[in-house]
Amino acid sequence: MDHSPNSSMGTGAAGNGANFDGDDSCWAVGARQATPASSGRDGSAKAANTHNHASDHDRSENVEVVTAANGSAPMTAGSYTPWAPRTLEEAGLSARQVEALCLKFLLSRGIVAGRQIAEQVALPFALLEKLFHQWKVEQLVVFKQSASLGDYLYELTELGVQRARRYLRQSSYFGAAPVSLDDYTASVAAQSVQSQRPDHNRLRQAFADLVLDDATLGQIGEAITAGLGFFLFGAPGNGKTSIAERVTAVFGTTVWIPRAINAWGEVIRFYDPSVHEAIEEEAEPLSLDRRAIDKRWIRIRRPTIVAGGELTLDRLEVTTNKTTGISEAPLQLKSNCGTFVMDDFGRQRFRPEEFLNRWIVPMEKRCDYLNMKSGRTFQVPIDQLVVLSTNMNPRDLLDEAFLRRIPYKIDVHSPTESQFHEAFQRVAKQFGIAYHPAAVDYLLQHHFKRADRPLRFCHARDLLMQIRTAALFRNQRPELTKEALDAAVKNYFSVV
Repeated sequence: MDHSPNSSMGTGAAGNGANFDGDDSCWAVGARQATPASSGRDGSAKAANTHNHASDHDRSENVEVVTAANGSAPMTAGSYTPWAPRTLEEAGLSARQVEALCLKFLLSRGIVAGRQIAEQVALPFALLEKLFHQWKVEQLVVFKQSASLGDYLYELTELGVQRARRYLRQSSYFGAAPVSLDDYTASVAAQSVQSQRPDHNRLRQAFADLVLDDATLGQIGEAITAGLGFFLFGAPGNGKTSIAERVTAVFGTTVWIPRAINAWGEVIRFYDPSVHEAIEEEAEPLSLDRRAIDKRWIRIRRPTIVAGGELTLDRLEVTTNKTTGISEAPLQLKSNCGTFVMDDFGRQRFRPEEFLNRWIVPMEKRCDYLNMKSGRTFQVPIDQLVVLSTNMNPRDLLDEAFLRRIPYKIDVHSPTESQFHEAFQRVAKQFGIAYHPAAVDYLLQHHFKRADRPLRFCHARDLLMQIRTAALFRNQRPELTKEALDAAVKNYFSVV
């Protein structure tokens, strides 16, 4: 019998054999959002052992060793591997939490093999087998028939349907089982940007595709090393956003994040495909005792989250969809172990002081306090570099008290003629256009100096793009000539 709340859910992508991991926003009943969990008070089987683990850490004078509460192998700061849990206690989960996820999935799919259920909630099949038998004894599920590898096909009973619907009224999430807040906090400590001390060579490599003088590069390096956040200000078009977006490359390439975290028994979606770039694993490593990777975690590129004029203060809080009951992690949590860029700072709907009032304490204390829909408050780690990018002078945005809390203010200058030539040469090579210094000299003399027009780094890209587009339209080869530059300038600067 089909107990699906919507018959199409049994015949759609999942019905065709694709696995729904709770992150697909097209699913009406699934993990469109999720929430971190804290240990201890959510009825989890984890109990107080988490803090006992912490007290047993090796506190060597030479190497900082961190042990995750999920039983992961010890890890030096800067490295982290989430090994699959062997028990519910190691996973930081209670049997009731796992039951809720599995029964809701069965409700949506009808008849499902045990291994497919395990894959859906991202837990080892061996960890779930006893629970499957327990649910059969409790008459929540029935074994429809045998499957391969000692598995069975499962279906909800009427009692199981009733219980699943009760769980569904609380939250429609049935994706990957959430990670405990303690385990997430340990992962942030192990992958922290605060432990990074980039040298000049790494800095040069991260910004290799930008034209930056040594003085500006040095300021950026000092600001990153301080880890206190910094301003990038100056005229538009000189690459402030481009600089901000490349800061994360200094900290290393990838980090592990949970798909969802568990706070006081409530699930908060953490992994967000719209801002996180997942990395495909070529070969899955094994621990010394041959445990596999914990599938509740996903490896991503260190995040760079850019928020512009559209940002509202409520995106810095846990938000809950009233229809689905699923919660979403705020932006500052999603940007942990990476960079949070506030672009066009000063042009949001709120005043700059409101943002800094909300942000200054978390930035300095390296922790934040978030509120759940239940009214509970929980603490989360804050570990990212905050970059405020603006076309305005910081003095015009904030008073002295706020400005001193952000000690680095970097003026991104307009290019010199030499830098303008270098920018043109780089972009021309990128576009496959032969570079001619005489043509750029002509551009500078006739269209910038005579017109008293200021130089911007973006002009090289924008004008060459005009030349390339015009040649593409006429089915010609793009060339950097005086005539091509005249036409590009006429289009680009007609009202400037």
